[in-house]
Amino acid sequence: MNSKSLAITAITLAALVSGAAIAQDKSAAKGEKEKCYGISMAGKNDCGAGPGTSCAGTSKVDYQANAWKYVAKGTCTGIKTPKGNGSLKAM
Repeated sequence: MNSKSLAITAITLAALVSGAAIAQDKSAAKGEKEKCYGISMAGKNDCGAGPGTSCAGTSKVDYQANAWKYVAKGTCTGIKTPKGNGSLKAM
């Protein structure tokens, strides 16, 4: 193999490996989230903002206790806000 063929082979392999790594990262991220209540800023919630709301982006105040955002699984209760830590249940 000449150096040009070797370089093309190396670039192709690097692209394949990085593509596989990216696909693996995306699939690992699926299902690795949990709902965390009381951590979103006003209008930035993913859902669950209580009666009379239509869901995402409808929270009225920062850290609204019945509004949630998706966070990485296992991190919710460690998130600190001025009103306390995040909660796995509506407060």
